[in-house]
Amino acid sequence: MQDHSNDPIWKQVIAGSQMLLVAFGALVLMPLITGLDPNVALFTAGIGTLIFHIVTGGQIPIFLASSFAFIAPVIAAKGKFGLEETLGGLMAAGVLYVLLSGAIRLRGTGFIRQLLPPVVIAPVIMTIGLGLAPVAVHMASGRTGDGSSQLVPHDTAIWISMISLAVTIVMSVWAKGIFRLIPIMFGVVVGYVVSALLGIVDTTPIENAPWFAIPNFVTPEFSWGAILFMIPVAIAPAIEHIGDILAIGNVTRRNYLEKPGLHRTLLGDGLATSAAALFGGPPNTTYSEVTGAVMLTRNFNPKVMWWAAIVAIVLAFIGKFGAALQTIPAPVMGGILCLLFGSIAVVGLNTLIRHQVDLSESRNLVIVGVTLVFGIGGMVLGHLEGIALCAVAAIILNLVLPGRREAWGKAIYEQATD
Repeated sequence: MQDHSNDPIWKQVIAGSQMLLVAFGALVLMPLITGLDPNVALFTAGIGTLIFHIVTGGQIPIFLASSFAFIAPVIAAKGKFGLEETLGGLMAAGVLYVLLSGAIRLRGTGFIRQLLPPVVIAPVIMTIGLGLAPVAVHMASGRTGDGSSQLVPHDTAIWISMISLAVTIVMSVWAKGIFRLIPIMFGVVVGYVVSALLGIVDTTPIENAPWFAIPNFVTPEFSWGAILFMIPVAIAPAIEHIGDILAIGNVTRRNYLEKPGLHRTLLGDGLATSAAALFGGPPNTTYSEVTGAVMLTRNFNPKVMWWAAIVAIVLAFIGKFGAALQTIPAPVMGGILCLLFGSIAVVGLNTLIRHQVDLSESRNLVIVGVTLVFGIGGMVLGHLEGIALCAVAAIILNLVLPGRREAWGKAIYEQATD
């Protein structure tokens, strides 16, 4: 294993810029879909990553940025409560991470395993992807994410979105090396060029934007409605966080759940999410794409991620850069999201398969079935709906129904409860 800890600063900056490039596509797509400012998202990704590294003692080569799990809840909450109160709810979601961190420090990880077995985790993750499928299709067809208005003629939009999707697929399957880790970037660039050739890109905002500009920071406001709406949504990203920490540990051959400890990594993620909402940015989560880049480059130096964060913060203050991002046509993003949202659903499906969860067992069938229908169908109970409701329903059903052994999958129950 090559030691990169003593690399000169310029090499670390280049390596950090490369890590940011890998994360960049997903980082800016989330705010563009939800109507948040991509420059603010860049700033809060940088700030959040630095906070995470401070809390964890700079031991883990990981990068935090916009979480896709919050796309549907943010869109719904903005329509119901407004942007400011939605941000207040997101800050509360970060506080939930902090509380989970404290509980893990006091009681260990055993209660997390029992509270969130694969039969709970998997359908919630699947709901995130499948529930967002209409958003992807609307945008790929040239409409707004909610389908309320047509932005680009349908036939033109389909050509653009399918070309963007095809390029993304080709790069993710056949590209080699670092290029395989940035298929979203290639899809966006090619789709943008095609859109420009077809005359649907308006470059006026770029021309009018200043080179240097303060990001459009927004101060959160608080209401119990928005807080109760958003807190349950945080369960799914918390689950994803644990998986990503395990993944980067496998790459670097270190047990980060013990040192610095899951309680510290979850605390760092929670503080990063609350800090992001404080400035008007999307919630942060650990990025598996960056873990892939770490594995490919074999550069395990955590300081590289510090530089990635600093570069993101610098880019946030370039006004023309943010303006250019906001000129990306909806069909370009829609085509790529057809793959991304489907991939999220497959991660949930793979969780069931990997843990050999037996869906012929009645309790498992009930939990998965009810969770999927509540989440995808948009069931509403009080302040809970969509992903938040299905996550709560899955947890309650798992606690109430008999047969914990079947919840885990027989093959790993004994290992999980050691």
